Amino acid sequence: MELCELTIHEMNEFIKHKKVSAVEITKSFLRRIEKIDFTIGSYLSVLGEDAVKRAVEVQKRIDKGEVNSYLSGIPVAIKDNICTEGIKTTCASKMLQNFVPPYNATVIKKLLEEDAVIIGKLNMDEFAMGSSTENSYFKLTKNPWDIDRVPGGSSGGAAAAVAANLTAFAIGSDTGGSIRQPASFCGVVGMKPTYGVVSRFGLIAFASSLDQIGPLTKDVTDCAIVLNSITGYDPMDSTSLNFKYPDYTKALVNDVKGLKVGIPKEYMGNGLDSEVKTAVLEAVKVLKQLGAQCEEFSFSLTEHAIAAYYIISSAEGSSNLARYDGVKYGYRAEKFSDLLDLYKKSRSEGFGTEAKRRILLGTYVLSSGYYDEYYKKALQVRTLIKNEFDEAFEKYDVVLGPAAPTTAYKFGENADNPLGMYLGDIYTVSANLAGLPGLVVPCGFDSKGLPIGLQLVSKPFGESTLLKVGFSFEQNTDHNKKARIRGELEYGI
Repeated sequence: MELCELTIHEMNEFIKHKKVSAVEITKSFLRRIEKIDFTIGSYLSVLGEDAVKRAVEVQKRIDKGEVNSYLSGIPVAIKDNICTEGIKTTCASKMLQNFVPPYNATVIKKLLEEDAVIIGKLNMDEFAMGSSTENSYFKLTKNPWDIDRVPGGSSGGAAAAVAANLTAFAIGSDTGGSIRQPASFCGVVGMKPTYGVVSRFGLIAFASSLDQIGPLTKDVTDCAIVLNSITGYDPMDSTSLNFKYPDYTKALVNDVKGLKVGIPKEYMGNGLDSEVKTAVLEAVKVLKQLGAQCEEFSFSLTEHAIAAYYIISSAEGSSNLARYDGVKYGYRAEKFSDLLDLYKKSRSEGFGTEAKRRILLGTYVLSSGYYDEYYKKALQVRTLIKNEFDEAFEKYDVVLGPAAPTTAYKFGENADNPLGMYLGDIYTVSANLAGLPGLVVPCGFDSKGLPIGLQLVSKPFGESTLLKVGFSFEQNTDHNKKARIRGELEYGI
């Protein structure tokens, strides 16, 4: 087995017992990137020599006994909407194609304090607007399981990189399922933490009340390790939550006896692929055999979640993207006649189709005469969704369902059908609207051999519960093992 195929906790054991160095691990990933990422397309920038220098520095400190972290010397790749000091951060947009932040996001600071090694920035849908990573200005990212299919989005580069052993773990962002859906499509573990548990300072905003940073990893143990490193109160983020954060690795217990699991019957109805449904129901059987109490219940607002989400997120997105006007930073049109013409040309040339679509939608629902009819009603639906979750969690510890209605689809399949693509987020957006944590773990494969993800959602600060359930499921099935043991990827090399 190559070093790049190991999990974080496996690498940590190797480093701790001096079987391998941080430098060897970093070089293993860089070789892998050089070998196959021209086919996968998960990276927008690779740090190369800088990553090796960092690994050398970390290894010296390890040898001196100065560091003692699970992430010491472990390579990480970052979604390209999270600011990295001195490293290009583009949001996969022409608008920010040359933007180099003068500061690190809080999550980057935390990773560096844990002595992680940043090896590159990852492709994504432009400004995190999309569900397939087809909306990047720079390149397509391909699904490692089938390079004719999408990796999901908007954190498609992150999920593909983890699945293809191009990084030990990745940091992404989730506005309506942008970590969980690509985790499902690529057969990896992805978590959206409770809103406010991970600082958003330095995350380039799409929809500020929905965005949340989270990890994509090879297994649930790694997910707990990364959560320990990136959670915590940050005075630089006004939405950051100040409370005593637990040690998430203590939740890695193989025991779900007596746990109450609710399955929304609306999640298992029309629109759900039959093979995905079968895999999810098989997962329910596993949890029942392990002693969990599982039953169906009605989540009546499921059908309204997509409409509420896209109205709210587009409204916030249009406001956040208004700062890109060609004046202070970002893309500026070369020819313009006056200030208004500068705005119009810079934005029309700098933004891609999907970003423009959402800006237009957001501006429309916030405009005079339509605010009450659309935006206000969407906010009211959001409150009702939150209340319905609160009622569910009075009875259940976890809400279980699919992460996406289908497995990964082919490139172009939904390109001309934005509504169809939006409906692909139907099972994930509710957690963002309610600010809840969600975890996706592999739970099977369809007849084409494509991964299927199981989504678990819990009440606020319920990350430990999700990790416990995910870990127990992982330990008692072989889905994660099958997702990891793929041998050398066949891309004509």
